[in-house]
Amino acid sequence: MHLTYEDIRKNEEIKTYIKKADESLLAMGFTEHSFAHVTRVAQMASEILNELDYSERECELASIAGYLHDIGNVVNRNDHSQTGAVMAFRILDKMNMAPDEVATIITAIGNHDEKAAFPVNSVAAALMIADKSDVRHTRVRNHDIASFDIHDRVNYAIKESKVSVIDKKIIELRLKLDTTVCSVMDYFEIFLGRMVLCRKAAEKLNCEFRLIINGQKVI
Repeated sequence: MHLTYEDIRKNEEIKTYIKKADESLLAMGFTEHSFAHVTRVAQMASEILNELDYSERECELASIAGYLHDIGNVVNRNDHSQTGAVMAFRILDKMNMAPDEVATIITAIGNHDEKAAFPVNSVAAALMIADKSDVRHTRVRNHDIASFDIHDRVNYAIKESKVSVIDKKIIELRLKLDTTVCSVMDYFEIFLGRMVLCRKAAEKLNCEFRLIINGQKVI
């Protein structure tokens, strides 16, 4: 019997790791990386593959990878993708997931961070796009606008964010950016590398990546 996404979501051990990992990032001043983020990434990764007619099981593996992808932050932010992959291996192996599926998931997790990111398989590609596209004002936890760093400012400026698959050929990230908070150039200062990764990931899925900001195509 397959291990399901719901099995993963209900697992108390995993919930603890996600919660504690986010507490560490909160202490360091990072944006939200808790259940809202990982659930959004899990759903988005699955939806991307579903829209591209991947199998139901591949879509579920993308959900699982998305939900687990940031647990390595409980150890340290540095190299958290590799740490998270090792942690996920132990968890999934203990839950009796088939080795080939464990391998797919830990490969995706281990390749999602910018420093070592590469879309080595379809699940990794979908995870990468979903993770790098989750920019939104609700991730900002600093309530003092005057003390915003550029990450706070850029996330706070994003009022709407939507990923769509168009005609099975284009993966589009459409953003509504409040330019009174930050400029498009501010966005690219911290997100250009991530958008390049999204383009590579889309190519792995035989698609073009498109970024639309305030109705204008910029990539």
